[in-house]
Amino acid sequence: MQPNELHVVLGAGQIGTLVTDLLLAEGRRVRQVRRGAAGESRPNLEWARGDLKDLDFAKRIGEGASVIYDCTNPIYTAWEAELLPLGRGSLHAARANGAKLVALDNLYMYGQTSGPMREDSPMKPVSRKGRLRAELAELRLEALAKGTKVAIGRASDFYGPGMTLAAVFGERFFQRVLAGKSAEVFGDPAMPHAYSYGADVARGLVTLGKADDALGIWHLPTNEAEPTQKLIDRFAQALGREISTMRVPDFVLKTLGVFVPLMREVAEMTYQWKAPFLLDDSKFRTRFGAKPTPVDDAVRATVAWARVAYPQARIKSETRSELHV
Repeated sequence: MQPNELHVVLGAGQIGTLVTDLLLAEGRRVRQVRRGAAGESRPNLEWARGDLKDLDFAKRIGEGASVIYDCTNPIYTAWEAELLPLGRGSLHAARANGAKLVALDNLYMYGQTSGPMREDSPMKPVSRKGRLRAELAELRLEALAKGTKVAIGRASDFYGPGMTLAAVFGERFFQRVLAGKSAEVFGDPAMPHAYSYGADVARGLVTLGKADDALGIWHLPTNEAEPTQKLIDRFAQALGREISTMRVPDFVLKTLGVFVPLMREVAEMTYQWKAPFLLDDSKFRTRFGAKPTPVDDAVRATVAWARVAYPQARIKSETRSELHV
């Protein structure tokens, strides 16, 4: 991979933004693609606006690229209509232009497992979204078998600076705990659960982009699974306050789903917090010598970001504390 090569980043959300930042920091030329208006103007960065479901557009935005990073991830309620068409668009962009595709993926296709998830674990989805992810994985692996260079980087639930849409440690978590409220959790918070730090996910994808022969499925560097409650306790220590937890039963999510469809989508995924949810990333670590950010460092960086990102919640919390002095 040469510094003057063009890299195309599909998506300008949580991970796509970090991937672009890393590539620009290395002096790469980047074309970032989004549906909305162009973002911040920076040296070596160009913006393209359009819909990847339009294969003609997908082909055009991949022109001249050596690596294409698919970091698209529609909102849960749009998966049925958009997940596979977006995946076909990114594959078309790579195939039509002879570029390598590095695709961000999650772990839904594995379903309920009895041990650590590995790259060769069978796909046995137990959810509708898991079945869609399995179908998308099959499309990508079929393209790889037919000669398109494809690397799939899989990660678990995100946390970290900028990870506002994360299932547990996202915007709602920090708005609540900074305001002195309880943290909402799914399933059993005593169960070990692997969480992926956003910056490690982005670095892992860029690493796969640099290694031309790194193809197929890779689990991105993730710290060893620990109980969700322990990670909440780490956040509490970094914040300098106790954080109580409130378990949200499935029936509550399903009831809310009648009025808020997104809650219904979350409900079918809570199986991940009812048994150990373990990720084996040894293949990536062995090949690249990479390690995830130490969890306490990741927690401190996330708390520092959250204090700035959600100042109103912090102000309310501090005011409440002063009233109880």
